[in-house]
Amino acid sequence: MVVHAQEAAQTGAPAAQPAEEEEEEPGEYDGTDEIVVIAGRLRGEIDVPQQPVAVFEEQDIAAYGATSISELLDAISPQTGSGRGRGGGRPVILLNGQRISSFRELRSIPPEAIRRMQVLPEEVALRFGYPPNQRVVNIILKDNFSSKQLAGEFNYPTRGGYSNYELEGSLFRIDGQRRTTLEAKITETSLLTEAERNIDVAGDSEIPAVAGDPDPARYRSLAAESREITLGGTSAMGLGEDGLGGSLTVNGAYTRTDTRSLSGLDTVLLIGPNGTTARRNLEGALRTRVGTDAFEGGLAYNRLVGTWQLSATLDAGYTTTTTRVDRRRDLTGLRDAALTGTLDILGPLPPVPSAGYDTARSEDLSASSLVTLAGNVLRLPAGDVAATVRAGFDYNRSDNEDTRSSLGAFILDRSVASAGVNLALPLTSRREDVLGAVGDIALNLNAGFDHLSDFGTLTEWSAGVTWAPTEKLSLQASYIVNEAAPSLGQLASPQVRSYNVTAYDFIRNETALVTVLSGGNPDLLAERQRDIKLALNWDLPVLERSNLVIEYFRNRSSGVTQSFPLLTPAVEAAFPGRVSRDASGRLIAIDRRSVTFDEIASSRLRWGLNFGGQFGSVTESSAAAGGRGGGGDRRGAGAFPGERLNRPAPSGEASPAGGERTSRSDAERANIPPEGGREAAAPEAGRGPRGPGYGPMGRGAQRGRWNVSVYHTWRFTDTIRIAPGALELNQLEGDAISSGGVPRHALEFEGGLFKDGYGLRVNGKWNAPARVNGSGLPGSSDLRFGSTFNIGLRMFVDLGQQESLVQSSPFFKNARLSLTVDNLFDQRQRVTDENGVVPLAYQAAYREPQGRIVGIDLRKMF
Repeated sequence: MVVHAQEAAQTGAPAAQPAEEEEEEPGEYDGTDEIVVIAGRLRGEIDVPQQPVAVFEEQDIAAYGATSISELLDAISPQTGSGRGRGGGRPVILLNGQRISSFRELRSIPPEAIRRMQVLPEEVALRFGYPPNQRVVNIILKDNFSSKQLAGEFNYPTRGGYSNYELEGSLFRIDGQRRTTLEAKITETSLLTEAERNIDVAGDSEIPAVAGDPDPARYRSLAAESREITLGGTSAMGLGEDGLGGSLTVNGAYTRTDTRSLSGLDTVLLIGPNGTTARRNLEGALRTRVGTDAFEGGLAYNRLVGTWQLSATLDAGYTTTTTRVDRRRDLTGLRDAALTGTLDILGPLPPVPSAGYDTARSEDLSASSLVTLAGNVLRLPAGDVAATVRAGFDYNRSDNEDTRSSLGAFILDRSVASAGVNLALPLTSRREDVLGAVGDIALNLNAGFDHLSDFGTLTEWSAGVTWAPTEKLSLQASYIVNEAAPSLGQLASPQVRSYNVTAYDFIRNETALVTVLSGGNPDLLAERQRDIKLALNWDLPVLERSNLVIEYFRNRSSGVTQSFPLLTPAVEAAFPGRVSRDASGRLIAIDRRSVTFDEIASSRLRWGLNFGGQFGSVTESSAAAGGRGGGGDRRGAGAFPGERLNRPAPSGEASPAGGERTSRSDAERANIPPEGGREAAAPEAGRGPRGPGYGPMGRGAQRGRWNVSVYHTWRFTDTIRIAPGALELNQLEGDAISSGGVPRHALEFEGGLFKDGYGLRVNGKWNAPARVNGSGLPGSSDLRFGSTFNIGLRMFVDLGQQESLVQSSPFFKNARLSLTVDNLFDQRQRVTDENGVVPLAYQAAYREPQGRIVGIDLRKMF
């Protein structure tokens, strides 16, 4: 029996079935007939040799209960996270298989508008002009969708002293080739002080000597007070008749951010005529206030040039920042009055005039552009050779002025011109019957350069191979060589001193309040990176759906620029000029400008298991789900992370009209019942015939869904050589340069259940214990950093699916209510010295100020 699903993939209609099959009596499949599904690839999917790490269909996405794409990406972070150890932040994001100018284009798109989402390995990023530092997430939107939404969120820690709320409104519409987004959002966070977490900074010296003197802990913040307001919009359109002239996307945003933090009080040690002393605290916190205005804009242009795909993106921003830092008051008059006896050192203190504040102003301009041309350059026996040629130009300029610096006004600027080429060469192919017995083998080659106006030319190259011996198993190997320059700020930022910064002194086994110098270091060097990656991705033959991902990484870097590390005895010995001590040996100042390490090397294994399936009996959901667009491509309705419904046909079995073959089990997982029944397709538009959002979670046959993903990282080696000829530091054995040490093992997991509009999601991270070695001398101590286990919980209900509730209160139609708990067990890392004592600098509230946070979210779509 042949089921033609290509038309269904394009129109959302159920696949046609031959008439004689419709007349058959339903019954159990006995394996005597072969079912072949002929299906074209979904528009916007990425066709690459590398097997997806995960694939999410509409129902999978609905099961997360996410209110935004950003929230969805956070929820699936175990699958989207990269173990390469380079770069950071979000994965590379593509929209319908094409580059975007920035994440601004996506942040207000509701997850219900997503038709399918692919997560692909880091190497795929090379095909789109990006370095292979992060995994690639390709988001495929529905052809038609419309929604308006209002959302509110309030978060509060169970320990009190802090709150956060968000209010957001947005409008989103897809109408064929047109896409429009408008958004407005405000986020506000209250101040959290050390007194609200019972922080003890310096022991008895912090206790007011006189009743009525203010407590400094009330005037030092653990979390700053902040408010952020964002306005933005995106417009995308097709050009020419039927979009044959390509597509153009324009987006822009304005963000205003205000923050306020506290750095303690002015304190003075008063000495009376008879030599008695008293430390007094003056009223009036030392404040730091920062105001930022950010204007951002972007363009994206895509079109076909012959058979080649041209993509051009431009992202630009202009930011002004004003920072006001209160000066310390001149307390010489108080000291003199105490010495002469005219001031009672225990009595009321006279008012001391304010010293005003220092002001730092900066204007930052940035622009980043990239043009890529991708297509096939020639035909080999095993298939087409695909090429991506890229060229880009970036510019950054920063105008700065700071009254704390003697430099006066100064300008930092850097321009970067880049170019490169990536080639993907198929060597063997089952489809083309070229050594098909060994599977599909493809080679990837990449080379490029960056020319920096202030740092010269840096080069990069890489080579990789992908081998798929079967449709369900894929192996990869890659070698990457790259040069990287320090950032403009690391090289040339102004030098600024910050006072009363808490630091732990390993040599004296004590906590000190020190003066910290930050800013640029012009002596930093270029970094040379050499990385190896070996990976396996296997669709397991167990359960309804499961896959295994195994990745091994080995990184080697020389001339590495990093922030000044944790001040261990080894670091102080390597950088003696960066530390100041008084005559008694007490730590008083640290120069924390960036440094260059001679060499850093590490190796680790990251492996993960993804499971998922359906449960429960089929039920009828009698109410429409909030804001969900419908139907679309129903082929993957039963798909799951890691499943590939569109696999290349085996050698000699190419499907007609470019279609692809799937097995009987594939067809069943695509919701084509063995009895020959068909699931009716819902309307594609977000506003269907039964009102806004009628779609896959609306009326229709539904079963519950579940999934579990667990990833384990096992670090084998992690070593540092600070300077040529210096001893090698083993971070896994306690020679760590970061606060917290380096744990050998770490776990990430997420999973959940969803049925009839009710959902439960759990995610978490666990890190093994670690230690940081002291000097071994008397008075010094090793530190043990206990394990951490942070679990997040999200429970939600799609109120629109609760028929009786909607009938009694129509407001709840298309609404979702969520309850969230971050750090469910209120777990905070415990740090102890060799005697089991917690150093003041490592109190639990410093490690995790907020603790358990409970939140409630309500979203209403119209």
